[in-house]
Amino acid sequence: MNEPGIPPALELAGVSKRFGGLTVLDRLDLRLELSGMACILGPNGCGKTTLFNLITGALKPDEGTIRVYGARVGGLPPFEISRKGVGRKFQVPGIYPELTVAENIEVPLVAGGTGNGPLALLRRGGAAASHARRDELLDLCGLAAKAEHAVATISHGERQRLEIAMLLARGSRILLLDEPTAGMTALETQAICELVIELQRKHGRAVLLIEHDMGFVRALGCPIVVMVRGKMIAHGNYDEVSRDPAVIQSYLGRAR
Repeated sequence: MNEPGIPPALELAGVSKRFGGLTVLDRLDLRLELSGMACILGPNGCGKTTLFNLITGALKPDEGTIRVYGARVGGLPPFEISRKGVGRKFQVPGIYPELTVAENIEVPLVAGGTGNGPLALLRRGGAAASHARRDELLDLCGLAAKAEHAVATISHGERQRLEIAMLLARGSRILLLDEPTAGMTALETQAICELVIELQRKHGRAVLLIEHDMGFVRALGCPIVVMVRGKMIAHGNYDEVSRDPAVIQSYLGRAR
């Protein structure tokens, strides 16, 4: 819990989103504490991606409020919400294939909102002062040994960790991770799990995940929110949620 008077990292109150006559999110309430972590589960089409789009400014809510560290952000453009510390990782990593692993991390460190392309930024020599932070992030995300490797040569799991490192390089304090373990081997999934837990517990990041891998969700040990048809139908720890009759009927199909 936060100290009295200190707002949570992220708070949604009565948030709704409609597309024509279809209600995709229906008066959703959600709270993510400072340095907190939560995982969102639900069938395809339940509103998970729309939720992330609303938080990051890709969509505007029709009703309700969205606050980041107490400040209302619903309806702000994505770049302003990003500057408030919200970083989103998509299912397909948004990385620069023409650069090395280290250079991918240097780009957000030196960009400074200039809007210039990645190669132009690096060729200006602006990365020199950022090398210490770059190396710190490489080590944190388990990529130090691959620093000078071309992105095309690293594994799928390493690319996922690289994108998380890039979010950290941008200064993101709230991490929205969309199926970060999709398509991974068991060892790659374990590496992501350990990284996410370390970021939350040791580095104070707030983490909100969308995930379908129940083994990964259980290993995280965080609160779980289950959504169906745009509404929250359950909230609790893994054991509570996995035995909830409504969750079993609507999503799991059987107790886990």
